[in-house]
Amino acid sequence: MKAIIIEDERDLAELVAFNLEKEGWKTAIALDGRSGLELVKTELPDLVILDLMLPEMGGIEVCRAIRRHERTTAIPIIMVTAKGEEIDRVVGFEMGADDYLVKPFSTRELLLRIKAILRRASQPGQEEKLITRGALAIDPERHRVTVGDTEINLTSTEFKLLQTLAERTGRMQGREQLLRDVWGYSSTADTRTVDTHITRLRSKLGEAGEMIRTVRGFGYKMEVE
Repeated sequence: MKAIIIEDERDLAELVAFNLEKEGWKTAIALDGRSGLELVKTELPDLVILDLMLPEMGGIEVCRAIRRHERTTAIPIIMVTAKGEEIDRVVGFEMGADDYLVKPFSTRELLLRIKAILRRASQPGQEEKLITRGALAIDPERHRVTVGDTEINLTSTEFKLLQTLAERTGRMQGREQLLRDVWGYSSTADTRTVDTHITRLRSKLGEAGEMIRTVRGFGYKMEVE
């Protein structure tokens, strides 16, 4: 497994790399956004740890560029930043980040988040058969989503969220429950994470996204008319 750490604070980048390598990872470090993006395109890593505030090219731009290219679009991204305001977190998720950590963070918390992301990416779930809901088709084994004849590129988190809602069609899913089942969070304080991913998922699915209904004050459910 290989991780690319895009972080302009060299000491922090080397500390993260050291702790990942203790867990068996191979790592590479980039100290600015532009060289980090080129490294991602060249190395095609299993994970990107991405700072928000970077020289040359900001973290949001890097995240957007990673998601734009077919070869890199599904690579899990954890965004880290010294900024803790909600707007920064929301923008990061809207650009396609899978998770978000605010500096200073503990090594243990980072490793837990990484394990949760990789679990979402590698485990197809209980049911491996094709899931169809109207024009929407979800293939857990191939990690593929189509609407009609159009393939939809989703991050591992978006895929897991969609699969969870589809498998539980007609059943209301609370935000806290989705945080536990999809993100693997033990803490359920940040339910805005769910809302932001639902908005992005609906946008990608187009008309099929209308099947994801908001249950005001509770959460979401998928309904097929």
